[in-house]
Amino acid sequence: MEKSFIKELTEIVGEQYTLTDRESLAVYGYDSTPELHKAPGAVVLPETEEEVARVIALCDGAGVRVTPRGSGTNLSGGSVSLDGGLVLQTSRLNRIIEVDEENLTATVQPGVVTSAVHREVESRGLFYPPDPGSMNISTMGGNVAENSGGLRGLKYGVTSDYVMGLKTVLPNGDLLQTGGKVVKDVAGYNLNQLLVSSEGTLGIFTEITVKLIPKPQVKKTMLVHFPELSQAALTVSHIIAARVIPATLEFLDRVTIKCVEDYAHVGLPLDVDAVLLIEVDGHPGQVEDDAAAIKDICERHRCSFFQTAATAEEALKLATARRVALSALARLRPTTILEDATVPRSCIEPMVKMIQETAQKYSLTIGTFGHAGDGNLHPTCLTDERDADEIARAHKAFAEIFDAAIAMGGTITGEHGVGMAKMKYLPKLVGESGLRVMRGIKNAFDPKGVLNPGKIF
Repeated sequence: MEKSFIKELTEIVGEQYTLTDRESLAVYGYDSTPELHKAPGAVVLPETEEEVARVIALCDGAGVRVTPRGSGTNLSGGSVSLDGGLVLQTSRLNRIIEVDEENLTATVQPGVVTSAVHREVESRGLFYPPDPGSMNISTMGGNVAENSGGLRGLKYGVTSDYVMGLKTVLPNGDLLQTGGKVVKDVAGYNLNQLLVSSEGTLGIFTEITVKLIPKPQVKKTMLVHFPELSQAALTVSHIIAARVIPATLEFLDRVTIKCVEDYAHVGLPLDVDAVLLIEVDGHPGQVEDDAAAIKDICERHRCSFFQTAATAEEALKLATARRVALSALARLRPTTILEDATVPRSCIEPMVKMIQETAQKYSLTIGTFGHAGDGNLHPTCLTDERDADEIARAHKAFAEIFDAAIAMGGTITGEHGVGMAKMKYLPKLVGESGLRVMRGIKNAFDPKGVLNPGKIF
């Protein structure tokens, strides 16, 4: 980058927060996506909304492209700069501005870590349900940009269900305010929801207002073992068909079970095809009724073991079995390709079987876990990106997996976004008309292509 441009950046955010040394740039050339690595030309860490706007306006005028970045937990290459442009890191925009107990909202800056929001609102008897697996690291801005889900998505929905208002710096440096604290607002297009899941291609969030709900009074956590995959899959379908909606209904297959147990030693069985982690919450009476109904359904589908956590510590231990799944799998090989093919709940069994058959076909190790209650599966290939042949086989396998998900009425991504990693699969999902509309939206917001180029399309 031109020295004059770097000098102007330092005048906005300070020399300490303008990074150009090789080591820093190398670090920011990665997110959590394998294979997609490229160092940016510079990194800035603004502290205020005004600084963000000034940086973006400077880039717009200089023709420098900008990639916004939170904690870099992205799994589709969305926070990697493709063209050696500028990375704008939001970690210094990290204030919880307000928890409004009267209106049941929280207003935060984009760099606030998700679990910090949970702790703050729960200390006041309130609840922010979205809980992505990376919640102890990921930030609220990234959650909104990718429309993150999480373990509680079945009952409570995803990030978009809770975003009420946004302040967003547009690609020309202008500030756009959408939504707010009002529960109902149908004035004009719903730009709020359009910006959610836009993957940093339409604007950079500087303030986020989310809806809160009362904290559930009690919860009950259960772990269920199944000798056969089909039994677990049918159990999931029948729990939902029985009009029981757990807060969490998670699935781990045999490969994942073994990795988790080797890693966390939480007492998982090594001789079963699947386990379900189930959590119900709410009013004490309803929780007891739901737990009893779930136990009955599991036993009718021949579960081999049913455990209910007796204490909060035991419940946390059981939940850990699911939350550490990715970390446990990632220990086995140098490269972990984690995907998020999503299908209707009724298709969980054929989808998981298809994944297993595809792994055998291409001689790959693929563990599958995920949010069985909403059909969001995470087939995770354990490989080594230095092995070109194995990586090529992995890509062929995932192409078939995505094709199968689309054929079942599903999608190529339920949580992680398109980014760079899934661009080639998007046309098959949305068609040419869908792409045309999306490109039109991008051009309306960002005619110069300043923000996060080379993503989605």
